[in-house]
Amino acid sequence: MRDDVDRSQGSNTPVLAWEGPAIGLLDLDAFFASVEQLDHPEWRGRPVIVGGSAERRGVVSTASYEARRFGVHSAMPSATARRLCPDAIWTQGNYARYREMSDRVMALLCAETPLVEQVSIDEAFFDVTPGRFSREDPVEICRRVQRRVSELGVTCSIGIGVNKTVAKIASEREKPRGLTVVLPGTERHFLAPLPVSAMSGVGPATERRLAQMGVRTLGELSRTEVGALQREFGVLGPRMALRAAGLERSRVSEAAAPEEVKSVSNERTFERDLTAEGEICAAVRHVSSVVGRRLRRKGLLGRTVTLKVKYDANRGRTAQHRLSGPTDDERVFGEAAVELLDELWSPGEHVRLIGVGVSGFDESCGEQLSLFGGSGEGEDADLLRRDRSALGRVTDELRERFGDEVVSYGRDLRFRGHTSDTMPMHKDAF
Repeated sequence: MRDDVDRSQGSNTPVLAWEGPAIGLLDLDAFFASVEQLDHPEWRGRPVIVGGSAERRGVVSTASYEARRFGVHSAMPSATARRLCPDAIWTQGNYARYREMSDRVMALLCAETPLVEQVSIDEAFFDVTPGRFSREDPVEICRRVQRRVSELGVTCSIGIGVNKTVAKIASEREKPRGLTVVLPGTERHFLAPLPVSAMSGVGPATERRLAQMGVRTLGELSRTEVGALQREFGVLGPRMALRAAGLERSRVSEAAAPEEVKSVSNERTFERDLTAEGEICAAVRHVSSVVGRRLRRKGLLGRTVTLKVKYDANRGRTAQHRLSGPTDDERVFGEAAVELLDELWSPGEHVRLIGVGVSGFDESCGEQLSLFGGSGEGEDADLLRRDRSALGRVTDELRERFGDEVVSYGRDLRFRGHTSDTMPMHKDAF
């Protein structure tokens, strides 16, 4: 069932009785580009691309629907997007503005139900099961949400069904401003003809492995022998079949429950490939310094460091190392990341991107690591640790007040102006 906010029906429309769970997925349409068109009325109706420049190996963050007609899409290299749509309006974007608008949209959802689970800046699941918090028809609630979102100056698409899998797939069926309703009892009929790639969690590699088993649609996946799926995919196999049949049971978290931060990371794409070992090590330390600042801002100490290296636009690898204790000091986890290069890089290889992440916060209840490893026993080690920590906090405060360039290390100066200018989206995981 397809509806649209501009053609929502009046109060005389007969209401279909909804029995059982009602879970929706709200997805803001071309969100970043839509906010830019809202703030720049002269850009409305024109192709708009939010992303980094082609000259500095930027990528597309979001493209307006006018730009998408030319084949431009998110994560596309900016150079490719520029060739496809040479007349597009380009902007690096404004994350703070997008977050402000996102918060206003989420507040509208929370006014309808306390069960709102935001999964990204432009997406959220919500539970409007009849009788739980309201006796109103779930479809009418979705229509009202769409109207109120449009009053903010942006639009959204909503999918609604009995579980998260159905809601997510439904939200992507009709865009922009679509309302796709999968009534209880019709899940299998809705899902069966769709390709397996329509289901979240089924990437290209899984799709190829399923194709080798003769499975190409969700209907075929739902009918595949569970044992065969388990042998091929482990415990995930039977769960995929359950989801493909529309039988998943979903729970939407309380809006008031803060999302647990699982990792803090940062990555940099360089405008030219790095090939020299000293240059690559400096890049790892540079990215680590950004992660250290984020960790201190969040008050987090982590035990696991992850290094990500991309050799070109399509090839990359990651490696991890578990530290002997928790830390937010880039001098500690950054050096561990440098050591991980031995697993990921060989002399002569080109490096396009470096990423560093820190995780393992749930285990970080002990004392912070000293600079030289171990548990930091001894007065000298403890004093050095405290001095380093104080220096990090002072440096952070100066940069917050006067800008990033007020205090700079050689590792940072080396890459200033030589990395991609794609706007960082402050995501806490790779």
